[in-house]
Amino acid sequence: MTERFDCHYCKESLFGKKYILKEDSPFCVKCYENLYSNTCEECKKPIGADCKDLSYKDRHWHETCFHCFQCKNSLVDKPFAAKEEHLLCTDCYSNEYSSKCNECKKTIMPGTRKMEYKGNSWHETCFICCRCQQPIGTKSFIPKDNQNFCVPCYEMQFAMQCVQCKKAITTGGVTYREFAYCLSCFCNLYAKKCAGCTNPISGLGGTKYISFEERQWHNDCFNCKKCSLSLVGRGFLTERDDILCPECGKDI
Repeated sequence: MTERFDCHYCKESLFGKKYILKEDSPFCVKCYENLYSNTCEECKKPIGADCKDLSYKDRHWHETCFHCFQCKNSLVDKPFAAKEEHLLCTDCYSNEYSSKCNECKKTIMPGTRKMEYKGNSWHETCFICCRCQQPIGTKSFIPKDNQNFCVPCYEMQFAMQCVQCKKAITTGGVTYREFAYCLSCFCNLYAKKCAGCTNPISGLGGTKYISFEERQWHNDCFNCKKCSLSLVGRGFLTERDDILCPECGKDI
């Protein structure tokens, strides 16, 4: 007697018919598709056993239904991006959602490096100094009149120069007798020297200093020569070029 070979679900004989094994159990094609086939996201029809099932994040498509939501070109074996449940080819995604370079006006493709400043974006190679035309990259830059300058070019073109050392004045300077000086040159040329440390006393920016008999001291340098006690606001004695607190000077 011939052993029966039936569909696991409908029990119809599978002799001479196409069948599909599922967990070692045979099913006729009709039962298998009704029980296990995925539904296509695009056409909403079952993806039959004789069709290729393409899946992405638990969603399924017929091979012929797997296309760009916008241009309808096939996405089979091609890179794509997902946006709000829709699949898009890289060209459509870039045109629709990627930022445009502020310099060349072309799309900045996803995954490429870009520079951003105040809501604008650039390709890394397009973000350049408008004077020397070199890429700025991650270096410091200075914007002026809707243009970007690297720091050396900005200083060369716009910064005031010290009349003494001829270098750009970048961190504060002094105008004296109608000439501009960097702070270092001004102090070296015109500032009084501290009797304690011999460095210039600029007197700028609220710098406090002590003056006595044509000598000057930084506040921090106005100390007893022997015990180093600060003499700011205190009585003191002098011994030749030294200043002493009353205690250290009592034996003079």
